[in-house]
Amino acid sequence: MQSLFHFAYHVRDLASARRFYCDVLGCAEGRSTETWLDIDFFGHQLSLHLGEPFAVSNTGKVGDHWVPMPHFGVVLSMPDWLALKERLMARDVDFVLAPTLRFVGTPGEQATMFFLDPSGNPIEIKGFAQWASVYAQ
Repeated sequence: MQSLFHFAYHVRDLASARRFYCDVLGCAEGRSTETWLDIDFFGHQLSLHLGEPFAVSNTGKVGDHWVPMPHFGVVLSMPDWLALKERLMARDVDFVLAPTLRFVGTPGEQATMFFLDPSGNPIEIKGFAQWASVYAQ
């Protein structure tokens, strides 16, 4: 069974969210009203609603890094991750954790990058060379 996730969360301003998710990340816009906006987030449904975002703190210890919690994101194939990394760098996105390769030489080797949307919601994008490695131990 194939499934998609649906995630709804708050943003402070729909216009800046639309610009970020569509123009910067390259996602497609879906349905919207004056209080919410749906985004096709790499094949998954995000619903951005006007409101106050989650409180965030750097309390997630992953390897040598403290990462923002809570956060969400997506796992991409390595070629897609590399293309998105170049897109974000060309648009001068400020990274919380710059694009890097972690867990090198282990079954869980992955590329990662963290950044914030205009409302401060943390997003992590991971890249894997092989899908089987996503859950490898």
